[in-house]
Amino acid sequence: MVNFKRWLKHLFMPPRAWRRAFPQTTLDAIEAAIAASETSHSGEIRFVLENSLPGSLVWRGMSGRERAIEMFSNLHVWDTADNSGVLIYLLLADHDIEIVADRGIAARVDAAAWETIAQTMEAAFRQGDFERGALAGIEQVGALLATHFPPSGHNPDELANRPVILER
Repeated sequence: MVNFKRWLKHLFMPPRAWRRAFPQTTLDAIEAAIAASETSHSGEIRFVLENSLPGSLVWRGMSGRERAIEMFSNLHVWDTADNSGVLIYLLLADHDIEIVADRGIAARVDAAAWETIAQTMEAAFRQGDFERGALAGIEQVGALLATHFPPSGHNPDELANRPVILER
């Protein structure tokens, strides 16, 4: 069943509303935080920001979680040597944060730990501090990766560190 209120929210979300919460300086800080974090572990972190879903996806009932999993696949976060990729996905229209972990790290970290990270981010976002929330999430994901996937002698940067912005 279609949730008309959700569909209308996504349909009428201003296309570049994300820029108020995530200006260029914040995107640069996120990129730098990911790069710094990845020196302390052999995992990979991707950060994806989506303003709103296309109306057709909302109409079909796609959840933020389903979209995050789709982006996890499309961005090849699953394609790391140690299966230690983590995607942090924000869907602004739904005020949704999803963290998707590859099987290597998911086998070592339970879902409650990822939910705690998302809640930390949400708390900062509710206060309007999107940069602090994003950086805290990256730091906490990085700490889990460092615990379970410390850096080896050869630690290539397998995925881009720049946040991905999905615009429609």
